[in-house]
Amino acid sequence: MRKVLRWLLALVVLVGTLSTAGAATAATADTDIKDRLLAIPGMSLIEEKPYTGYRFFVLNYTQPVDHRHPSKGTFQQRITVLHKDVSRPTVFYTGGYNVSTTPSRREPTQIVDGNQVSMEYRFFTPSRPQPADWSKLDIWQAASDQHRIYEALKPIYGRHWLATGGSKGGMTATYYERFYPRDMDGIVAYVAPNDVVNNEDSAYDRFFTKVGTKECRDRLQAVQREALVRRELLEKKYKQYAADNGYTFTTVGSLDRAYEAVVLDYVWGFWQYSLLSDCDTIPADAKHATDDEIWNSVDTISGFSFYTDQGLEPYTPYYYQAGTQLGAPTIHFPYIEKKYVRYGYQPPRNFVPRSIPMTFRPGAMHDVDTWVRHHAQHMLFVYGQNDPWGAERFRVGAGARDSYVFTAPGMNHGANVAGLAAGQKALATARILDWAGVASTTVQENPSAAKPLAQYDARLDRRDVEREPTLRP
Repeated sequence: MRKVLRWLLALVVLVGTLSTAGAATAATADTDIKDRLLAIPGMSLIEEKPYTGYRFFVLNYTQPVDHRHPSKGTFQQRITVLHKDVSRPTVFYTGGYNVSTTPSRREPTQIVDGNQVSMEYRFFTPSRPQPADWSKLDIWQAASDQHRIYEALKPIYGRHWLATGGSKGGMTATYYERFYPRDMDGIVAYVAPNDVVNNEDSAYDRFFTKVGTKECRDRLQAVQREALVRRELLEKKYKQYAADNGYTFTTVGSLDRAYEAVVLDYVWGFWQYSLLSDCDTIPADAKHATDDEIWNSVDTISGFSFYTDQGLEPYTPYYYQAGTQLGAPTIHFPYIEKKYVRYGYQPPRNFVPRSIPMTFRPGAMHDVDTWVRHHAQHMLFVYGQNDPWGAERFRVGAGARDSYVFTAPGMNHGANVAGLAAGQKALATARILDWAGVASTTVQENPSAAKPLAQYDARLDRRDVEREPTLRP
């Protein structure tokens, strides 16, 4: 009985520290926004950075390591707030990885002319519990992080909220909606993969037989094959490259495994980050290209540093999730003779230190996919026509309401609303404005009149694809 009482007392003390209900209401509306944010229990300031027209805060927020058992420890999760005005809607953004501490504005934030809250995904440093219990890195725990942040900030930012993210961030926004469907007024998920059945990836193979033009596909495949044909020569260059930079290969197992992994990423990486017009940069005659031309092309697109220990370490949380819940693609290379491919696409387990246990749970993605198909409401999915990650995508079924899946012609992993065909662009913009509660009467009556409410800012609204290692969504 005494143990139970001690546990209850500890829980009451912790919840009192972490509780966010009504915390922000203690501050009056005319209090400086920084003071209102810091009045939230568990919120602390890292720094404030000036930006014209906004206040930008980098903050730490105390989160439970395990939302099911909040008494079992906490960690500091990094978030940022791009503050415009409490009378404006708020966009909740996550990229699914580290959070940028430089002021930036995601597309929905520009469209609604609102505030933006950005969250660093748990277990990406420095937002990692110590010691790290990797079993607490899953999509429900991460969605619960978002839920607590929303509850903490909602008393301050009382208008409509939208969640958004690109790639793994789009997946994150979707999972958040699945587990906490009453929090957000709308979801805008960009280029979000949806690997429902991890062992069935034929959609990717079909994608690579049709993407772009035959001429471009032939060029890419020839360079990829040639890099394997010249494996012995180019691995000598790789060995020197690794020695010069202090790179090691303990996690993946060997330089040879890392080399093949980089080369096999090459075609995927091109279509993920490049456009059809970039095919001119690929050697036209791979068989007669120099070793340096082959090396440089592969390095530019795939990156020979990535499968080193030093390159993999920052992305351990992603590969852990890919190998436990998210799934990972496997594709084949029918244009390369089997004698040149020793390992094939390697599983996520090969990219996570063996000291971290992993068990795949196949039901997680099926659950989310079923929920989206039958229960999606106010959800918008945007994909790029030439992005490999869109080969397995979210779809909405008969049970969905006011939800859409659009494809941007010719675009890659940087696809956005601005890149959609005119009619879809206007409709998507109108729905985002409506979900955010800022659609004018004109837009409500005529969606084709919908436009972003904030002017484009070259620094805040960069449309470049966020460069990420290949085969990482």
